[in-house]
Amino acid sequence: MPKGHLLRFDPIEEGMRQWRAHGWVGAAEGMGVVTSLIRAEQIVASRAEAVVKPFQLTFARYEVLMLLLFSRRGELPLGKIGERLQVHPASVTNAIDRLEEDRFVRRKMNPQDGRGILAAITSRGKTVVRDATSALNASVFETLELSESESRNLFALLAKLRYRAGDFSK
Repeated sequence: MPKGHLLRFDPIEEGMRQWRAHGWVGAAEGMGVVTSLIRAEQIVASRAEAVVKPFQLTFARYEVLMLLLFSRRGELPLGKIGERLQVHPASVTNAIDRLEEDRFVRRKMNPQDGRGILAAITSRGKTVVRDATSALNASVFETLELSESESRNLFALLAKLRYRAGDFSK
């Protein structure tokens, strides 16, 4: 919603009130949490996308570059990228295609597996991802509307939800 057009009430809280009024009392809190999570994701995703766009990146492609930057040799098999980012193989292929077009990564044969392909970050990719990270840190990651303590607590709660949903094992 454009600034200046702020609602005078929380529409999700109103939705929870309506849920209860219609007899869905046991589901009202869950509906509020899920809807709030989705809305919060929209807010932070749009901020992150706006910051990485001048670097010829989407946030998804930024994540691929960061994963490659953090890897020991600056390269990973495409399947491992999808597994670690928890995305479909087609999404990885599309991201690598675009990153390769922009000369941020290059594909190469995997010497461990003659048929497998590795994505390797280029020096141009390293430069752009470092610059994008500086911008994201300054404009998104360091400027959440939460205190450090609130951020830690929210992360712990979301990790608990993801763990219980089978997102990862300990």
